[in-house]
Amino acid sequence: MKERYIILMEKALSAYTDEHILRYLNDVKTNGLTEHGFPRLTANIGILIAHGRRKDLWPLFMEMMDVCCDMFLRPYVKSANEFSVREIVCCIDEIEKAKAVEKEHLLRWKQKISRIIPETCYNVIVKSETDRITNWAIFGAVSEYARVHFGLGENFDFIDRQLSCQFQWLDENGMYRDNSKELIHQPIMYDYVSRGLFAMLLHFGYHGQYDKQIDNCLKEAGLLTLKMQSPNGEIPFGGRSNQFLHNEAWMMLLFEYEARRYAEEEKTKLAMTFKSAIARALDVTEAWLDKKPIRHIKNRFPTETKYGCEGYAYFDKYMITAASNLYAAYLLCDDSIPTEVASDHESVAFQTSYHFHKLFLKSGGYALEFDTNADPHYDANGLGRVHREGAPSTICLSCPCPATPNYTVDVEQSFAFSMCSAIREKDGWHLGTEESATYKVLRSKTAKDCASATLLCKFSDDHVVKEHYTVNEGGVSITLEGDGEIGYTIPAFCFDGEVSPQITVGEHSLTVSYEGWVCRYTTNGKIEDLKKIAANRNGHYRAFHATAQNTLNVKIEITKA
Repeated sequence: MKERYIILMEKALSAYTDEHILRYLNDVKTNGLTEHGFPRLTANIGILIAHGRRKDLWPLFMEMMDVCCDMFLRPYVKSANEFSVREIVCCIDEIEKAKAVEKEHLLRWKQKISRIIPETCYNVIVKSETDRITNWAIFGAVSEYARVHFGLGENFDFIDRQLSCQFQWLDENGMYRDNSKELIHQPIMYDYVSRGLFAMLLHFGYHGQYDKQIDNCLKEAGLLTLKMQSPNGEIPFGGRSNQFLHNEAWMMLLFEYEARRYAEEEKTKLAMTFKSAIARALDVTEAWLDKKPIRHIKNRFPTETKYGCEGYAYFDKYMITAASNLYAAYLLCDDSIPTEVASDHESVAFQTSYHFHKLFLKSGGYALEFDTNADPHYDANGLGRVHREGAPSTICLSCPCPATPNYTVDVEQSFAFSMCSAIREKDGWHLGTEESATYKVLRSKTAKDCASATLLCKFSDDHVVKEHYTVNEGGVSITLEGDGEIGYTIPAFCFDGEVSPQITVGEHSLTVSYEGWVCRYTTNGKIEDLKKIAANRNGHYRAFHATAQNTLNVKIEITKA
């Protein structure tokens, strides 16, 4: 598996031509470091060279390393050094072990790294344990401990101080709340990143004031993270920086840490379960990296359109982040742990804390994810994901369509859209994704071969709809109960940036055919076209709904064509 990480790192790097790298280098030499993409690119080129790959980039790499190490020592250049120092230090270690660079070059780089003063090198400095600083402080602690681990630093007090204010952000499940401004709307990806940094810190050998708290957090949340993984290997949707190719690698890192834990405890079956989950995540990452041209986000829109990307999530920074995160997982990988790739058919019914407001149902190779209090800039209330093992993740829905996206889309007047209840009033149809509607989970449970839940969608005191869900190997069965004419919204994937899936609409059914698979919706009601296009990070969806009086049944099946 370690070799597979390196292979995928090289595939991620292949998205950068030599001309692109040279242009990037010249820009940094002219304008200085403005973000951490360039050091990440530098480090990953060096790591691949150390592993006998991309030796053609050796002259560029040498110059890039000099630039990075020089700029760490300039107090006025603080371009996310918290992220970058650790990556460059690990690169130096790999290069030294491989004897890939002359000793005088290594010595020069090490001397510069050794001269780093944390208080002048990093942007975010913790002064007390009550500081409301989130994961940049952990990034700084990990970079500083990497210097310690490799004999290039010794500031233990700084590391403990950086960590001192971090435990206020953990919820009751050990998940990390990176959005310090709100108790809700916590981004899933930044929970994974922050816990992944904790795991890396312990892997490097941290035994400071907070090591036990960190390990307890990782253990508590580790099994829950396994439950939240899609059978396609993906992390959940939710919040910013989601749907990028670098997402799954942070989950791999967490799973590598937990696999080691349970192997050491001689719980071999559980350790192998984590290894199997890692294999699924590697599969989905490889599938995207094998598409040409390579994009850094899970859609097929031209990179220059920045479709699905936040302003900070541009190609140069986030494409190489996939390689960077894969290397972090590589560091923790133990290939002596047996790996038996198995299907993910466990039945799961699990709710996060209200900070993340998600409900997960899994059974029979299907996985559902609900959001009950969505951030309107990233997600929408209702059922936002239905995945089937092996099927394209987007053929039904992989993440909701937000009302006011904080990322780029090309659909005018997009609207909040997921799979949810609808009611007809005098002024027309109203969806459960509207701000005036609320969702509540009434119950969730598992049986031997299925998972189920009941949710209440409240439009007003006089208008409520109960939604009953059951998922098993036969698909997803939904029953709605309400008064009067009710509906249930249906997404029909219609454009991924390159391809338009085939959509067939009948009176009581709708099918979407895409990449050798079919998503089929059937209902006892009638299928109606809402004549709207909704947009999310993955592409465009035509909006339909099924309608009936008082009671409505909808079935979702995803099968090979």
